[in-house]
Amino acid sequence: MSPKQHARRLIWPVASVVLSLGLILTLPHVDLSRAVEDVEALSMGVTVAVYFSLAWLASRLLAMVLDQATTRRRPYPRLLKDLIAAVLFLLAFAASVAMFMGQGAVGALAGSGLVLAMLGFAIRNVVADTLSGIALGIEGPFRIGDWIDIDGLARGKVIEIGWRTTRVLTRDSTYLILPNSQIARQRITNYSAPRPQYRAQVAIILDHSIPIDLARKTMLAAVKEAKLIQQDPPPDVRVLSYEEGGIAYALRYWLTRFDRDVDCRDEVYSLLDNALRQIGDVAPRKRVELIGPEIAAPHPE
Repeated sequence: MSPKQHARRLIWPVASVVLSLGLILTLPHVDLSRAVEDVEALSMGVTVAVYFSLAWLASRLLAMVLDQATTRRRPYPRLLKDLIAAVLFLLAFAASVAMFMGQGAVGALAGSGLVLAMLGFAIRNVVADTLSGIALGIEGPFRIGDWIDIDGLARGKVIEIGWRTTRVLTRDSTYLILPNSQIARQRITNYSAPRPQYRAQVAIILDHSIPIDLARKTMLAAVKEAKLIQQDPPPDVRVLSYEEGGIAYALRYWLTRFDRDVDCRDEVYSLLDNALRQIGDVAPRKRVELIGPEIAAPHPE
């Protein structure tokens, strides 16, 4: 949101605060006994307006600060802004109730404990989802726009983080709506944090007749032609195992966009296949799916 839009959103809260404060400062100097029967009630009502006006203004200001402090790629979730606004308005409401009820406020709250307990039991699933959403909003394991993998639930791009649910768009354009309580119980892999760069690898098994040095040089020369993977840091090849069925290699390379990992893997396998076939009958005996990406480091091993 631009600074001009934020300024427009502050007009009404500022006007409300100025008006309510002006009224509360003016009332003691004006004789309203003839026009109003209960001047004290009027004064308390204006005080309540001040409380809620200040909460309104503070929530808008904090939302503006969060928008200015974040980056365009990873904005703060709307849930965090809603939570801040809810807390501020709840404080204003509590202050208003305490002012009107005086000492009776504590007794009224205590007397409603049983009703609140029954209500909480009836909506326990909603409460669990909401509290999990609050925890996710505060801890921030992912933000809108991040590519994440939630074990057993989904893998895709975070579209929205709500009070009860989180919405994820998969690479197959499937729109998933997941309860926050389920997400909070699973292991979450964030491919976009702390940086979007990460290392992926493919495994391939070649015959023993192919020298390791020749296999390594051939595979590295092949992936130098790749257009989708990073060349800095450069790809590398590691020997995984030396077994009866052949020598297992891991070709490791770096990516900056998780949504292109399938295309990158396809390109890498195609280049490897063409290069290995040119040095003789050494077509890969086995091809293995992508092995889990690693978090990027300044200097890979």
